[in-house]
Amino acid sequence: MAGETTDQPMQIARQRFKLRAWITSRLWAQVVAGMVLGFGLGLLLSEPVGLVEPDVAEMVGIWLAMPGQIFLALIGMVLIPLIFSSIVGGLAGAGSAEELRSIGLRLAGFILLSTTVAAGIGVALARWLEPGLGLAGFQAPPGGEVALPAVPAVPNGESSVPDLIVSILPANPTASIVQGDMLAVVVLALLVGISVTQVQKSRAAPFLALMESLLSISMNIVKWAMFLAPVAVFGLMAQLVMRMGFEAMLGISGYIGTVLLGLAILLGLYLFIALVAARLSPVTFLKTSGSTLLLAFSTSSSSAVMPVTIQTARQLGVPDNIANILVPLGATMNMAGTALYQAVAILFLAQLSGIELTTAQTAAVVGTLVASSIGAPGTPGVSIAILVSVASGAGIPVEGMVIILGVDRLLDMCRTVVNVSGDLVAAVLFRDVGKTAVSGPA
Repeated sequence: MAGETTDQPMQIARQRFKLRAWITSRLWAQVVAGMVLGFGLGLLLSEPVGLVEPDVAEMVGIWLAMPGQIFLALIGMVLIPLIFSSIVGGLAGAGSAEELRSIGLRLAGFILLSTTVAAGIGVALARWLEPGLGLAGFQAPPGGEVALPAVPAVPNGESSVPDLIVSILPANPTASIVQGDMLAVVVLALLVGISVTQVQKSRAAPFLALMESLLSISMNIVKWAMFLAPVAVFGLMAQLVMRMGFEAMLGISGYIGTVLLGLAILLGLYLFIALVAARLSPVTFLKTSGSTLLLAFSTSSSSAVMPVTIQTARQLGVPDNIANILVPLGATMNMAGTALYQAVAILFLAQLSGIELTTAQTAAVVGTLVASSIGAPGTPGVSIAILVSVASGAGIPVEGMVIILGVDRLLDMCRTVVNVSGDLVAAVLFRDVGKTAVSGPA
């Protein structure tokens, strides 16, 4: 008996150690568990099952989603200082101006090419599978307009190209920060970071020390937020499924399947690029980035998971200074998954209305989608604003948006995974350039 009493505290200590290790090293398993449990609970709370009254289910869903809202709020609270300090610090330690110019040109080419290819894949699949023909002649519910979510403003075809270029520069940085204009913050950080490299090191040292401290403090808050991740995923998933219902997702399975097939092809293309150009196997890539991609799926925001994406890029061998530059830029500008989704959605709306787009019209739509997707805020729902703008400019009725809105959250989660994968692949492609910049010429 005495021996059992003596061993018991040691056994409890071992269990606590195992639990703590599981919490810190098995985040992906917790996120998966949260997704599965949230999906199951959401089905039980959905109206077709009728476990509880709809009003009660809605209230339960709001409370379940509260940890997820707190998680997103914590990340959003430090997102701007994190982006700013990451880019400035990364540029200051990235090496010579020639190396920075090389990285910038390569990244711009990668984003432009991948976004164009993604939109082309979406158009090809939508023309081949024609998901809107089965619902042709759809009429919006009478007595109301399609309610669109309030999202940040995005570029549209009404402004001239020079005006759009000028508008990228943050004329009022304070207002841009208050409004959460991530593209303006990125541009400001790029200008400040490049300027720092042109200043004497003794004068720039205090400012760079401040940026390093700001980055460390922001990352510490992110670590606190990550403890909420599994509960956040559980609640957000439960609320999503409860509001949509399983039957609603099956009702437009053709449209959902077309988008998911396109995203799967784009993800496979990213993995192939990483294998050929960076010698990184798909298994290694997915194993290392699995928890990050699951978190991106649950939050529907590439910006929200940006701190975790930076850490994942470092685990894939990307130097710190390059990861601190490329990942924030990618989270703001690399939206190939969004462009693919919008290409399918545009043709879906056209097919619903019986409109046949010519090759020239389709090419114009693709060009507009590429221009609109690059630089769009990486937040949930922003693609709807882009979609409405492009559809209206092409003369396509938007009454069918009520269908798209019904499953937008689900597809938003999936395309965010692809967007984050693209950010990581871009970082991996330039990791050798980063190592050269750190070590300098021999």
